[in-house]
Amino acid sequence: MTAVVRVGDTVRRSAGPWTPTSHAFMRHLRASGFRCVPEPLGIDHRGREIISLLPGAPATYPLPDFAWTDTTLIAVARILRAFHDASLGFAPPADGRWQWPPHEPAEVICHNDFGPYNLMFEDGQLVGVIDLDLASPGPRVWDMAYAAYRFVPLTDPANPDAPFPGAHEQARRLSAFCAAYDEPRIAPCDVLDAAAAKLGELVDFIEREAAAGDPAQQAVLARGDVALYERDIAYIQRLP
Repeated sequence: MTAVVRVGDTVRRSAGPWTPTSHAFMRHLRASGFRCVPEPLGIDHRGREIISLLPGAPATYPLPDFAWTDTTLIAVARILRAFHDASLGFAPPADGRWQWPPHEPAEVICHNDFGPYNLMFEDGQLVGVIDLDLASPGPRVWDMAYAAYRFVPLTDPANPDAPFPGAHEQARRLSAFCAAYDEPRIAPCDVLDAAAAKLGELVDFIEREAAAGDPAQQAVLARGDVALYERDIAYIQRLP
């Protein structure tokens, strides 16, 4: 959604009022031992944020075959758990701002867009997490829900972005994802409820920003994403 360029071993992209908080959060994660996120390196003379370049490449749609394997599904759940655990204790700057609104209960700092396009893979192995500019406090299940939506996948059979494995296989993979994340109090049914709510929030955001004149969200709306999400919401709500 923003202009991104590589300069040597760094990445430069547009900064915003939330950037100091995002950079402080990345420093906290790395200091906590979670070094799968870029290192923030400040702001350049054009006002762009500077972050280190991670190895690998994001998985983009149509997703490669390795993205649909159980191995990748388990790796995503485990790295998400590590991300959340490393976020504990983060104190944002006194004047810090979040770009995406927080959610209650504020158990951890959520990534809020933990999809394949924001995960770095090298030779089919998950090696990094990028695009933390939407991070904000929230419950663990909020991120679990979106990651499961993308990787189980929790999609209607007509969704063109994902192969439909059947409801039985979706249930098996969702259970495997939750087991790998390893939070006993969060059951697959909790993830389904949160997934429907998360997609509903995305629909509201796209429609609101498109109506306000945001060209990026107008393009997303014209592409048909709202109709796709609404169909997936209805499908998720029918799952047992």
